[in-house]
Amino acid sequence: MSSTCVIGGGLTGLVRAWRYHQSGREVTLLEASENVGGVLQSRREAGYLLDYGANTLSLRSREVSKLLDEIGVLEKVIDANPKSNLRFIVRGGQLISLPHSPASFLCSSFLSPLGKIRLLLEPLVPRGKNQDENVANFISRRLGKEALTYAGNPFLSGVYAAKPESLSLQYAFPGLQELEQKHGSLFKGMLKSKRNPNRLPKSRLLSFPHGMQELTNQIAQQLPDQSIILNTRVIRIKRLENHWEVTTRNELGQEEQNTFDEVICTLPAHKLPEIEWIGLKRTELIEDLAKSTHFPLALVFHGYEKQSIKHPLNGFGFLVPEIENRQILGTLFSSTLFPDRAPANHALLTTFVGGERQPDLVKLEDDDLHTMVQKEHRDLLGTVDEPSFQKIVRWPQAIPLPDDNMGKRKEAAKILQNQNPGLSFSGSHLCGPPLPNCLQADIV
Repeated sequence: MSSTCVIGGGLTGLVRAWRYHQSGREVTLLEASENVGGVLQSRREAGYLLDYGANTLSLRSREVSKLLDEIGVLEKVIDANPKSNLRFIVRGGQLISLPHSPASFLCSSFLSPLGKIRLLLEPLVPRGKNQDENVANFISRRLGKEALTYAGNPFLSGVYAAKPESLSLQYAFPGLQELEQKHGSLFKGMLKSKRNPNRLPKSRLLSFPHGMQELTNQIAQQLPDQSIILNTRVIRIKRLENHWEVTTRNELGQEEQNTFDEVICTLPAHKLPEIEWIGLKRTELIEDLAKSTHFPLALVFHGYEKQSIKHPLNGFGFLVPEIENRQILGTLFSSTLFPDRAPANHALLTTFVGGERQPDLVKLEDDDLHTMVQKEHRDLLGTVDEPSFQKIVRWPQAIPLPDDNMGKRKEAAKILQNQNPGLSFSGSHLCGPPLPNCLQADIV
């Protein structure tokens, strides 16, 4: 029986290990931390359920739905509160609801009348010719500058903690580029794509009763206990004639060597230089593979008595356009999204700070960061009193950006794999950070 070593116990690594196990192969998964899941971490504290990484899984395709069903987790998911369909942005210091129907588009003040007219002219805009266009140019060209300022900019700060100018269209939103080139218009393309047989009739926004980490925990439970080795860091990978020698170091500092027929590395890009690579052809390409831009991000959790918040929290949350000159990127109404996220008569707010826009704010002392977020919430949500619960989680290197370097990373991975049979690379720095991408990464 062939043996495979999967390095990294995040979502991508777990799915790869699960698939290999399902096919009857012998799999060993190595994870440096004390838990699997990577950035998908969920903790319950003082009656609040906190997601340190992704808070939701957006389910749109039949392929992802089928995979979740095969893994056995689809029956365990919970759908978001229908109220979460309402989303807000900040404009002029006020929370403005985004349109969710043609009628609400006409009534909403998220765009000026001229901005709405420009948006509706999108079908008349000619196709772009620049394959390497960034997302900011694409949105501005097709939908107008106001749409970029009050829709594209805040949305992308919420998804990638980055500015649209830093993102490559072909890697961040390849589907939009395809719609434009195939149909000549996003609006026309979206109408026709509704007939796509791979799309679900209605998209779903999902989580799990115990938070998003339940997804990776459920996958891990389907692997043999002895196949998952925690608290073990890979320090060296050596190519032998027909095998791969993997050297590890555990939490006690003890080193061990094992050989495998195949090695699949799903570590984050910035972790790759920490490994000593021996005997590889084109080893210098590891440097290109490791070139991934990550900006720091802080998640600030605040729990309040509901009576201390004037806003009804009747939605998903709000995002802040850069032009508003605020010190937060946005806030999720976590206890509105899913049940049992806060104690009775309390609300949980999850606020994002930093990113490309204001990376230095992540370095603030805890008290200063809490005070800053509280001030923003007083202005925007009408909070009174102090939060009864507060916590900060910092990610120094949060989200790998699908920027211009992503093409170089993909090419480097492809060459390394071709030149070194039995070695392959995967992960969000190659497939993109959204969870559906990680679930489907390099499916075999």
